[in-house]
Amino acid sequence: MSASFELQDELQALQDLETYDIQNEHDIHSSDPAHLLEGAVESVAESSEAITDAQTFDIFRSLLKYADAVPGPVMSKLLDSISSGFAAQIDATIRDVEEEDQQTFMAHKLPLEMYSFLLHWFVSAAEKVKSNGEEEAAPPPSKSRRGRGGKAAASRSAASRRTEAWTWIDQIPHTLALISKALRLKTHRIWLTSPERDAFISCLTRPAYHIIETEQYMKSQPIKLGVYKVICLAVKHHGHALAAQISIMQSLQYYEHLSEPMAECLTVLAKEFDHAQLGDEILREISGKTFSGQDTKGPRAFSKFLVRYSELAPRSVLKQISLLLAHLDSESYPMRMALVEVIGSLIRELALSADLAADAAQSQKQLDGLYELLVSRTLDLSSYVRSKVLATLSKLCDLPVKFPKQRLKITRAAVAMLDDKAASVRKGAISLIVRLVVTHPYGLMHGGLLGLAEWEDRYAEVKKELEKVEGAVGKAVEREGDSDDQQTDKEDEGDEDEDEDDDGEDEEGEDQDEHEDEDDADGDAEHDGPKKKKKVTKSKKKKVKSDNDMDVDVESQEEADEDVDMDEEEDDSNHANAKNKRTKKKEKKKPRKSYLNMAALASEQEALAALESNQILHLRLRKKYYAEALNFIRMVEGATDMITQLLGSTNKAEVLESMEFFRVAWEYQFDSAEKGIKRMLHLIWAKDNNSTSEEGKELKGVRSRLLECYRSLYFEPLPDMEPKQQVNRIAKNMIELTYDATLAELTSLEEMLRSMMDDGQIHQDVISKLWQVYSSDRPLPKSQRRGAIIVIGMLALAKRSVVTDRVDTLLKVGLGPLGKVDLTLARYTCLALQRLNGSAKKIKGSLLDKNLRIEMDNAIFRKLQDTVEHPCRSKEWFGLAEQAINTVYALGEHPDELCNDLIKNLTRRAFARRPQDEQSLSSRGQDPDAMDEDSAPPASAAPPASIAPPASVAPSTQASHMSHSQNSSKDGERDTGEAFHLSQLLFVVGHVAIKHIVFLELVEREWKRQKDEKQAADKLAVGNGTPDKASKDGEELDQVAGNAEDEIGERIAGVRETELLYGPESLLAIYGPMIVHICGSPHRFKNRTLRAAATLSFSKFLCVSSQFCDQHHRLLFKILETSKDANIRSNIVIALGDVAVSFSNIIDENSNELYKGLSDGDLVVKKNTLMVLTHLILNGMIKVKGQLGEMAKCLEDEEPRIADLAKLFFTELSTKENAIYNNLPDVISHLSTGDHAVDEDTFQSTMRYIFSFIEKERQAENIVDKLCQRFRLSEDPRQWRDIAFCLSLLPFKSERSVKKLIEGLQFYRDKLHEEAVFARFSEILAKARSNKSANKPDSELNEFEGILEEHKRQGEEDNELERRVEGKKAAAKKKASRRSTRKKVRESEPIQADNDDDLYM
Repeated sequence: MSASFELQDELQALQDLETYDIQNEHDIHSSDPAHLLEGAVESVAESSEAITDAQTFDIFRSLLKYADAVPGPVMSKLLDSISSGFAAQIDATIRDVEEEDQQTFMAHKLPLEMYSFLLHWFVSAAEKVKSNGEEEAAPPPSKSRRGRGGKAAASRSAASRRTEAWTWIDQIPHTLALISKALRLKTHRIWLTSPERDAFISCLTRPAYHIIETEQYMKSQPIKLGVYKVICLAVKHHGHALAAQISIMQSLQYYEHLSEPMAECLTVLAKEFDHAQLGDEILREISGKTFSGQDTKGPRAFSKFLVRYSELAPRSVLKQISLLLAHLDSESYPMRMALVEVIGSLIRELALSADLAADAAQSQKQLDGLYELLVSRTLDLSSYVRSKVLATLSKLCDLPVKFPKQRLKITRAAVAMLDDKAASVRKGAISLIVRLVVTHPYGLMHGGLLGLAEWEDRYAEVKKELEKVEGAVGKAVEREGDSDDQQTDKEDEGDEDEDEDDDGEDEEGEDQDEHEDEDDADGDAEHDGPKKKKKVTKSKKKKVKSDNDMDVDVESQEEADEDVDMDEEEDDSNHANAKNKRTKKKEKKKPRKSYLNMAALASEQEALAALESNQILHLRLRKKYYAEALNFIRMVEGATDMITQLLGSTNKAEVLESMEFFRVAWEYQFDSAEKGIKRMLHLIWAKDNNSTSEEGKELKGVRSRLLECYRSLYFEPLPDMEPKQQVNRIAKNMIELTYDATLAELTSLEEMLRSMMDDGQIHQDVISKLWQVYSSDRPLPKSQRRGAIIVIGMLALAKRSVVTDRVDTLLKVGLGPLGKVDLTLARYTCLALQRLNGSAKKIKGSLLDKNLRIEMDNAIFRKLQDTVEHPCRSKEWFGLAEQAINTVYALGEHPDELCNDLIKNLTRRAFARRPQDEQSLSSRGQDPDAMDEDSAPPASAAPPASIAPPASVAPSTQASHMSHSQNSSKDGERDTGEAFHLSQLLFVVGHVAIKHIVFLELVEREWKRQKDEKQAADKLAVGNGTPDKASKDGEELDQVAGNAEDEIGERIAGVRETELLYGPESLLAIYGPMIVHICGSPHRFKNRTLRAAATLSFSKFLCVSSQFCDQHHRLLFKILETSKDANIRSNIVIALGDVAVSFSNIIDENSNELYKGLSDGDLVVKKNTLMVLTHLILNGMIKVKGQLGEMAKCLEDEEPRIADLAKLFFTELSTKENAIYNNLPDVISHLSTGDHAVDEDTFQSTMRYIFSFIEKERQAENIVDKLCQRFRLSEDPRQWRDIAFCLSLLPFKSERSVKKLIEGLQFYRDKLHEEAVFARFSEILAKARSNKSANKPDSELNEFEGILEEHKRQGEEDNELERRVEGKKAAAKKKASRRSTRKKVRESEPIQADNDDDLYM
């Protein structure tokens, strides 16, 4: 047998199993495999040498060849036999090799080769058995491999039977252990030639490589370690390095799951087997590879390998980094990402390595270079790479060595990347800035807080101190100036500069040395910072007082006027200038050299040297430390505006990261954090509140994260604080949230507090404290008391009992003397009172009304009436009156009764003759309740407008309305003063009218509910009779009930339409003509407050009755057109939106007037017009009739808010079926031609945005057709360019679009000579080619391109010809005029000659 078995040949033959020849082959299908195996097993068991017997060997080979047909237990027995024989043979060989009997151990060569061959074959056969068996078995726990297939039914059934006993995966670790044992042999003693030895080693290692190809096996730790051991032993002891290199490179190329295991294997080889050369060779080979941008699988596998290897063996990678850096310019972005991570691992290794101190300069140089590389990759073309750079830098922030200079560069880069177009990059940039703040190195001396003003003060202080010390030293040296000493001083100063520069490389170490005594107790400054801040903040800025002393002081944060220059280079130059001055002064003192006392000079100079080396160096380092901290703070402060904008991003992860930034910034006391915290509040309306997973992390919902942030900042109790103080602090925080808050912020705060109250997160003690602040007798700041009632009202929205138990307090404080002085307090008290009827929202279609109604004799209504009627001349009265009337209608059983009295009383006051009017005016200053007449009414009621002083206003013509005389200036003054009373009256009348409409709807609902109950009772009564009669009567009742509901609706509509403003007994009917008269006579009624109030009431009257609206709506449009007061125009625009809801047909007919507001010069008017039109169009209240072009103009408005609103409008409009497509031709015409046309750049940017919504291919085809036909009707080159640009915006994805374009050639062929037009068609051709399917020929497009170029050339020739003809015509005309001139001259000359002749005669 020994003569016929050659391992290399057998391995080669085994590649093709079908043709593999066995001399004594057994037919496994016809004989019993178990019986056949038994004899061979016994032979091997008796002696491991028996494998060399041809019969025994062939039995094993036959079983392996037909492994498909062999049952599982037989395969298991076969493996046991081979393994035991092989192990015995290995043991015998090791014994004989140790005895060094060459003849003896050479006899083991053949059995070893045969066993290794069988084991090698068994691994591949077992793989096949496993796969076929599992195909027929029940679903396995792991993913099965695909078998070779095509086996006989008998084979499949046999395989199915043996699956129960066959589990190859459990046998793999023992098999690998056996191979490792075989690799302990001294193979060079047994196999004397390299080819034989390599064949044996290859036969042993190939099973290991075969096993690792299955991903499932590599998840098992014992298998993985076994494979590593086999490869490492083969490489270390048997010259397997080259073969292993080839195998590993192939594994990385074809099996992505082997990237990290191969890196781990090479690490084990280097660390445990002391063989790093293979890793170096593989890194060199990878550095020489090139990857294309289209290849994804290969680069991904190699990139994972590099990243993992750099983590496990960074020193090995560092040696080859110069070669690997070539991949930073690779086309494949996964390789660039890998290199970024590799650089991060190297920086970590260098920063943490023990030899940093040993060779600091070299390590620092390497670190600087690596950091520079990382920062430069923030400009990479791929957003994935840029994101990876930011993630890597974030991890490096946690290093114990801080690298201050590098951190400033990183911060600058991160701030710049907030403008990146990729959301993932922006999110990474915010995350990096957060890490930079949390791990900042400036907490060693002052606790870690980063308030700009405090650090500027510290910097100014140390700068002043340094200048003082340097000045003192300079003067001392002047007194003892000596030329030799001067030279010494210069050298000393140079040394100090060098020291400073060296220290600047890593000044943290110096600071730690100098301030060790301060810092020992600090622990980790980065993590202690926020905690310390909370304590410091509360003690310094917002001192919590006792329960009875809860003043909330508005903090006045004064910023330093002096802008300190933080540039380090300039600091250095300042030091240099100071030294130069000292040197010059010393040189001037040279002549006094002979008068010096040398002994005194020497002793004083030693003292100066000590002073300079200690104090000045210490101060300079502190100055540099503060300068770097200020640089960092200013960069982060500069980023807050951009991050505030990102709070409105559509990307959830980005929004959550922005919220985290502001939470951290607030804890570290950044000045601009408060602005972001307030802006965050609006995220309470975010619809997305589901937790999602991204990059393996669990992301909370935006709303839940917001509530968590606010709880941690304002509501969570602080440690080491008394419960009473905790309550004070939380109540104070809640009140402070209302300070200087806009209406939008208050609305969002209300929703947040309601949500927290619903969840039971607001303690009863905090609510009690808020009531205590509100009702305190002490003179508290107005804003504090207002804040308390605002918050109480918000909490009552969720829980009515918050206010139901304290109504008396509300009436006593808010509607009592305090409320009369502070009308804003009274207004918010009215809002809190409205919460008495709860916040149950009406369910559409439901007749139930859950609101509570109170009898009209209740003290609440008496107080409300007194508050409104109380004499007052403040602009805040209008807001108070509005909420008071709202409260009456919200709570009152019969609100119309109280409002009747209120209107009558105000009418008497406005029109009553008061002879002592002048006296009351003069004594107004002594009345504590009287307030000066403000320049404007509030925005919620009448718009801000100045009321002229009584003496300056002409006698108001409402005097004639009041039947007063206008004879004296005193009357004029009185009349003008009463204009404010009339304004109050008109405001109340208008607001009562609009609230009464809502009340009528409630009355209608109540009537219908009563009818519904009666109908149900009647049905029940009828149901007690016979079933047939019951069903018949029931149908009749339904019919009657339906008719009754219709009658109720018609009755209420009739009241609203004819009785409210036209009924003989209606109070409001009296005021309609008066309001119309005042609004229609602006030249007579010149008081701005009166006009504003009258216009507002007029707008509300228009919403009541269609008859009144039809008669008078043109007056409102006229006021909108002619009024010079922007606030009146703004109010009218908003009112028109309400009128459109009530009577859409009237506004629809005059919608052109409404669109004019988009061209208004006032920003507020324009914004309100845009919002009203957006609401009306999107809700179908008015039809778009070609005016969409005016809306499109707003897309490029200079004001970002207008542009954003316009974009929002078009985005929402695009969701309506074909809305943008249908109006596109009108928009193009509106913006391109006529009086409304915009410049070309604006046109192009606008159309680029609008065309982004044309996504349907059918729409694009039709637009191509329509635009081509437009060429025919246009003569202006500007229009040609615009149409061609619009065509170039279409995608041209289908052949039909291109076909339509070619068919329209006749309409635009004579316009192609225009350069811009031809350029657009060239763009279209390029787009069409890129979208064309690969199997379609280019012939049609090429032909079309040729036609376009031909027509372009022809057009240019025609133009040239036309120019020449025009030129010749002009020349001919000029020539003709010259000729006629000469002719006239000639005609005149003979006459002159004759005269001359006569003269001479």
